[in-house]
Amino acid sequence: MIKTLIVNGYNINDIPTFYAEINRVFMKGMDWSLGESLDALDDMLYGGYGAINGKEDIRIVWVNFDQNRLDLGKDLTRNYYRRKLEQPDVFNRALISGKLEKLENGTGKTYFEIILEILSDHPNIELVRK
Repeated sequence: MIKTLIVNGYNINDIPTFYAEINRVFMKGMDWSLGESLDALDDMLYGGYGAINGKEDIRIVWVNFDQNRLDLGKDLTRNYYRRKLEQPDVFNRALISGKLEKLENGTGKTYFEIILEILSDHPNIELVRK
């Protein structure tokens, strides 16, 4: 049987609200929450804590998908990279600048597209777009 989890995209309009919704759905009952990190999101999807138990089959129904594609799109991603560039002691400036340049010239991925790529890397997870 496939476990179905519903991501309510009406609760999402930026990165903090995306992770708040992910924590609401995937980390219910845990005494800690996932930080605002794409790596942490990827790690969580492997299972072992929260709502996913190992490699079990999961169906994620993402409500308000198309609006979230816009919300987490190019403008948000540009600002996300610019904030990282303001912290050169924390983030690799050359790497982030390269990602920003690709985004601006149309060959880079938006934050939303990166999330979709992470989801697609988990063959046990089916994404249903609503």
